Amino acid sequence: MKISTKGRYGLTIMIELAKKHGEGPTSLKSIAQNNDLSEHYLEQLVSPLRNARLVKSIRGAYGGYVLAHEPNEITAGDIIRVLEGPISPVEVIENEEPAKRELWIRIRDAVKDVLDNTTLEDLASYTDDGDQDSYMFYI
Repeated sequence: MKISTKGRYGLTIMIELAKKHGEGPTSLKSIAQNNDLSEHYLEQLVSPLRNARLVKSIRGAYGGYVLAHEPNEITAGDIIRVLEGPISPVEVIENEEPAKRELWIRIRDAVKDVLDNTTLEDLASYTDDGDQDSYMFYI
């Protein structure tokens, strides 16, 4: 399974909103500038996130976006599924021979486990300070 720029940039939006959680709305323009991304592309990504009720839009001069839930209630899996679709390493598992099917299922389940057990709170608070107790992200 390969996560496209939709998933990566969508996670970036959500992590930035999690970092600013409780401070009011954050504009896509500021997220785009801080991460050297296209504001226009981020606008396309935030729509499905809003439709999935993961973010709320705030109108007005000081408007922008806020998380619709607490950062510890939204997982990376929630975001990836909205932007990328189902999590699966191969298209059709049922047509595989049993040994390969079992491998694909185990890979899928491992990826799902990581994504579904990693919250925005985890991602927003992650620091790469060399501390051995830091949260590790690996499959």
